[in-house]
Amino acid sequence: MRGRDEETGEFHDKSRKQKRNDALEVLALGEKLVSLTPAQLARLPVPEDLLPHIAECKRITAHIAHKRQLAFLAKHMRREEDATLDAIRDALDANSETGRREVAMMHRAEDWREKLMVDGDGALSKLLDEYPQADRQQLRTLVRNAQAERAKNKPPRAYREIFQVLRTLMLPAALGLAGTDADESEDALEGSTDEAQD
Repeated sequence: MRGRDEETGEFHDKSRKQKRNDALEVLALGEKLVSLTPAQLARLPVPEDLLPHIAECKRITAHIAHKRQLAFLAKHMRREEDATLDAIRDALDANSETGRREVAMMHRAEDWREKLMVDGDGALSKLLDEYPQADRQQLRTLVRNAQAERAKNKPPRAYREIFQVLRTLMLPAALGLAGTDADESEDALEGSTDEAQD
């Protein structure tokens, strides 16, 4: 029984419902950790003693056994300090925000590529207004080659290359890396793409 403070009338401990909700939140966090790739997991501040339990939970695929192992992982997680679990949650939120920005940037690059294919020099001028560091001649050549490929029903090599050029161009702004050079930002995206594929 929780008991009350005689002077203030407040409960000494959390209610049973609150304890259950907290336990379910920890269980949900455990499920997220189990679903991550090893590379993504390595970037989180997960205590070393939890890693074997996470690995074991990933290994077990039978439904009931997996559920039991997940509950066992959550039990160990509840023994951790609240600050540790909050740090893991914050790191997960930061990773998902970066992922959302990357996806938005990729959609933007695809939109620009289509505009370039349809409108040619008009779209290129607008792109250069927004991204003055872009190489006009390179993009113009790629667009012309992509249009020729499309007309001749050839594999879309130049079309794909336009996307790569646009992605490299837009990456620093998408990741909030203004002032970084293209090679560094390309490395940053490749790292996050590799993790997404793991």
